[in-house]
Amino acid sequence: MPPGGGGPMKDCEYSQISTHSSSPMESPHKKKIAARRKWEVFPGRNKFFCNGRIMMARQTGVFYLTLVLILVTSGLFFAFDCPYLAVKITPAIPAVAGILFFFVMGTLLRTSFSDPGVLPRATPDEAADLERQIDIANGTSSGGYRPPPRTKEVIINGQTVKLKYCFTCKIFRPPRASHCSLCDNCVERFDHHCPWVGNCVGKRNYRFFYMFILSLSFLTVFIFAFVLTHVILRSQQTGFLNALKDSPASVLEAVVCFFSVWSIVGLSGFHTYLISSNQTTNEDIKGSWSNKRGKENYNPYSYGNIFTNCCVALCGPISPSLIDRRGYIQPDTPQPAAPSNGITMYGATQSQSDMAAATPLLQSEPSLTSDELHLPGKPGLGTPCASLTLGPPTPPASMPNLAEAALADVMPRKDEHMGHQFLTPDEAPSPPRLLAAGSPLAHSRTMHVLGLASQDSLHEDSVRGLVKLSSV
Repeated sequence: MPPGGGGPMKDCEYSQISTHSSSPMESPHKKKIAARRKWEVFPGRNKFFCNGRIMMARQTGVFYLTLVLILVTSGLFFAFDCPYLAVKITPAIPAVAGILFFFVMGTLLRTSFSDPGVLPRATPDEAADLERQIDIANGTSSGGYRPPPRTKEVIINGQTVKLKYCFTCKIFRPPRASHCSLCDNCVERFDHHCPWVGNCVGKRNYRFFYMFILSLSFLTVFIFAFVLTHVILRSQQTGFLNALKDSPASVLEAVVCFFSVWSIVGLSGFHTYLISSNQTTNEDIKGSWSNKRGKENYNPYSYGNIFTNCCVALCGPISPSLIDRRGYIQPDTPQPAAPSNGITMYGATQSQSDMAAATPLLQSEPSLTSDELHLPGKPGLGTPCASLTLGPPTPPASMPNLAEAALADVMPRKDEHMGHQFLTPDEAPSPPRLLAAGSPLAHSRTMHVLGLASQDSLHEDSVRGLVKLSSV
């Protein structure tokens, strides 16, 4: 290009302007905060694994003992007994034992790692709305401290069922639900908390718990029976003591199975009875549907048929989890309400203005005017004060000594007033918002300060007036 026509064009570098920062103090290269999942802030006493996919109770020591007993006993049986039994009797023995073992382990893990049917806690807004509904139903105000009623009554198949209020979860529990004290959760169709599986047993995992104890009963009986068969066959060949020496693991298996088979089989029979009558362990222990409570007391959840009750409990659809433990927490999502230990504070979730409207102590005192303070026969604040002639007070006849002592202690001497200068009503300062608009004191712009002498004189006038009023 010719000189004067402009130099060569230089490359311009443009810096990208961040449009995501709402504040000028924020850095354009600010790191994004990772979203948290709901299981990370879950209020109950539970442990989560695999990013919330596995849910268990915090007390899992007995669960690990259950795993060890099943794994060790079954492992010894497969290692020391099955080879001999497969050759001497049939190869179907280890195959059947393997099927039972995997079924037991699958149902145990399914029971222990799943949500038993935990009910979500109420948010602060939901808890406040429920309290307002209770207030409206009872016809009471929402101020003060008062726990809501603990029960509601509903009719199910002609039977009256009580719904209890949970002060921890801030909800009325649905029928057959109960609050587990170990997990600190309300569980739907709560059966019991089983430490052997490390979880509560409720609506969503009860069928797996029943299949676990039932299959474990078959496995325990199966192992115990064929361990004895193994020892008997060996004792016929080499003698009883030599048979025990040749297979010492069989002795350990027999001892474990002997002491556990009674409790496992008994538990399986008990839950078979509960399923056939459509009851829970919690209801059976409390005797909720016992005839001892009355002839008209019956189980409203039973279908009247053992086969139907078993099909509903074991083959019915599994309801989805209500807590959404793997969902992400939204910034505007309210958190569950904190427990109040049995004392509910009404209006605790409202704003300051709502609390002030509901609580008299938070309301501001109304401003008083001269018209409101004016009494019949007495001068108002805006009018000049009339001179008050103080005479000797007349003490009551019933208390002469007390009046004289009060006058001697409170009233100053005459020589103390010498040199004191009193203010007229026009010169005295007035508190704000207490004077009428047309009062001459309202237009005064001069601030008069009361001295020590004027304060003493006002105190004397007030004391004399009180004594005179008491003598009337």
